[in-house]
Amino acid sequence: MHWTKSKISIMAIVAVTSFMGTFLISSVSIALPAIEKSFGLDAVELSWVVTVFLLATAMFLLPIGRWGDLKGIRRLFKLGVILFTLSSLACGLSGSGFWLIFFRYIQGIGSALSTTTGPAILVLAFLPQNRGQVLGIAVSSVYLGLAFGPFAGGFLTEFLGWRYIFFVAFAMGVVTTVMAFLFLGKDEISEAKDKKTDLKGTFFYMLGLVALVYGSSFIPSVSGWFMLVGGIAALIIFWILENKSTMPVIETKLFTRNRLFAYSNLAALINYSATFAIIFLLSLYLQKIQELSPQDAGMVLIAQPIVMALFSPLAGRLSDRIQSRYLATLGMAMCTLGLVSFVFLSPTTPVWGIVFILIWVGLGFAFFSSPNMNTIMSSVNKNQYGLASGSAATMRVIGQIISMTIATLFFAAMFVNQAIEVVPNSIFMKAMKWSFISFSLISVAGIYFSYNRGKMNREEVSD
Repeated sequence: MHWTKSKISIMAIVAVTSFMGTFLISSVSIALPAIEKSFGLDAVELSWVVTVFLLATAMFLLPIGRWGDLKGIRRLFKLGVILFTLSSLACGLSGSGFWLIFFRYIQGIGSALSTTTGPAILVLAFLPQNRGQVLGIAVSSVYLGLAFGPFAGGFLTEFLGWRYIFFVAFAMGVVTTVMAFLFLGKDEISEAKDKKTDLKGTFFYMLGLVALVYGSSFIPSVSGWFMLVGGIAALIIFWILENKSTMPVIETKLFTRNRLFAYSNLAALINYSATFAIIFLLSLYLQKIQELSPQDAGMVLIAQPIVMALFSPLAGRLSDRIQSRYLATLGMAMCTLGLVSFVFLSPTTPVWGIVFILIWVGLGFAFFSSPNMNTIMSSVNKNQYGLASGSAATMRVIGQIISMTIATLFFAAMFVNQAIEVVPNSIFMKAMKWSFISFSLISVAGIYFSYNRGKMNREEVSD
């Protein structure tokens, strides 16, 4: 592939933005114990520092995917970077847990804007036979953010304070914003931009997500179960309305008639549901149970995303030659074995053993993610790239929300509104064990969908 100046600029902008979002997620996870002490948050409130960012991202990913196809993906990308940058500064200046959580929500909206449109910008700029490679680079940037986050977050938290994590994110955001406006260019004029999207279903989609996530923090109370049921009902209404709409936010026919697209998205949903909370749980485990410093805990957790970053480009290139379902299924199976291993963690588990499992899971995730994303983007028409990108990102973020919700459910049920710092170690270990049991069972289902998706057509899909 010949790399022109334009292609290098586009690749760099999308890669830096991909790095920025996950850097913040992983670095904040390391800083959670310090944030808990700063604002006196209990275990459930603390989990919202992570979850509210994911919730906001998930709420806006699908609408933005469609809006990008109609209004211009580059325009929305630039808006997202600006919003992310300003909210990062506000998070660092927050004076209470409430305001930190509020600005994390705004930050999630900004992330949704750039996360959804980034892959779509790449597939428009590169030939179909090179998509696996460039998407692999983008995915590698995501994992570099995850890799650098724990180390940087631990260092900043220990020596400067957790607020500097957000100040660093603000600085990166300023640089990325300048790059985007200088090199990204403008959207091409299209007749589709004059069309309007039916947003009635979007209201029920957003309402359903909020009810599901917020309700989980009230389990096992009746109100919590009521919100969970209401959330499921709202999502069903959303699907019905979208199925009937002439200009839907999400084309339901892609899920009902395009098996390759549907199964690849389901596999992504399951994979992230099973694996995302690993860093969240182990960050707390290493600092509470193993009594490691934030910096040392970050050095342990860096193992998984480093492997993901190193091998994702290789997996992406392989998916241009080998059917993605074989690579992705291998990766899903490796993740499942790793999750089963985490079930048996104890207060005396050696750190080297934890690092080995993290490396194994990281390798499995690398072989799943890039080939799976290549399949999703190659299974739709050119005028559906924004929608496909938004759908894939939505599966990822909803999976992350499910993962955090499962962990929060066990925290809420076993910790009884206590801060993690004062919860007995035996109770914490029990909650973590049942979380990993749940994740292992979910991951098994992902193996089925990953293998049975069908074959990927490597030629350009016709309009």
